[in-house]
Amino acid sequence: MRVTIAQAKAKFAELIRHAEAGEPVVITRRGRPVAALHATDSGVGMPLIGAMKGKIEISDDFNDLPQDFMAPFLGSTDPE
Repeated sequence: MRVTIAQAKAKFAELIRHAEAGEPVVITRRGRPVAALHATDSGVGMPLIGAMKGKIEISDDFNDLPQDFMAPFLGSTDPE
């Protein structure tokens, strides 16, 4: 599919759908090709939420901080 820059500006979302479907879109200026839209393979369709499920494990004591670290936050000046 070949479109002018003006057509590309007016129908950008539609042209993206064509490119996603595998149809290359060539954008022209004064009849000469200057750019092309085409689908990519990297990251398309990869879910963001839950993508690492089962690949990361958080320890049960993740939120337990040592008392000497917590003392200044709890108002105690004695780390013991």
